[in-house]
Amino acid sequence: MTDFHGIFPYLVSPIDETTGRVRERVLRDLVEHLIGCGVHGLSPLGSTGEFAYLSFEQRKEIVRIVVDAAAGRVPVLAGVAAFATSDAIRQAEAQARLGADGLILILQQMFPVPPRGVEGYFSAIARAMPQTPMTLYTNPGLLGGDIPMDVLDALSHIPNIEYVKDASGNTGRILTILNRMGERIKVFSASAHIPLLVLKLGGVGWMAGPGCVMPRECVRLYDLACAGKWEEAIAEQRRQWAINEVFTKYALAACIKTALGLQGFDVGDAIAPQEALKPEAVEEIRRALAQL
Repeated sequence: MTDFHGIFPYLVSPIDETTGRVRERVLRDLVEHLIGCGVHGLSPLGSTGEFAYLSFEQRKEIVRIVVDAAAGRVPVLAGVAAFATSDAIRQAEAQARLGADGLILILQQMFPVPPRGVEGYFSAIARAMPQTPMTLYTNPGLLGGDIPMDVLDALSHIPNIEYVKDASGNTGRILTILNRMGERIKVFSASAHIPLLVLKLGGVGWMAGPGCVMPRECVRLYDLACAGKWEEAIAEQRRQWAINEVFTKYALAACIKTALGLQGFDVGDAIAPQEALKPEAVEEIRRALAQL
């Protein structure tokens, strides 16, 4: 089993709105900055990466740039998201060829998919690439579907399905996962949870967009938790929570991109048809960043 752990920022996808090309320079600069801040890994094409608005070629280009910029210093876990199983396998094979160290698997749904279909989707991808470590990403609030607990339990027996990022918002569900599958599958927190609580329950890290804009603070929180300095960690978590509250108030990708822009990274606006944040929202994000 691999040992992915710690802070994995969900990277934004900086796209030139006129040409559709990836803004390579700023993406490389962001990768360099995050690694310099001590993050433990990078996750392009997550929800913060606006994967649903990207073409297959844009997705590949983003992974190529991130893998090259990371240069093996930290693992790169690339997102794979599709409606059709065949499309997901095609994406997974492409990302692995580009050098991704692992994949985060997302199921998009238009029509309801029964539990057997959910299991078939994830197991088909994992078995098509048995040497590639897989993380299951369940986010029913965003993607309209879930991985039922019995299905998750069955998938945890596939050797290269090693991690789950649960964004259900149900902390009790995380404890159930740890109790039922703790020896077979490791848990990453999402922003839907309080990361410190997930770490205290036995989680191995935090995968989320806020790691892009407060990487040092996120790493500090993780280090305090690993050291068992819970009182200091709680104080740090409370200090960080204000920015999480702002991000949940508006569209997440737009928030992260706006915050990065305020920090000097010209990543552009959220991809159309999403809209840029209004001035009052930008000011609220500016104040939250200043408090950090």
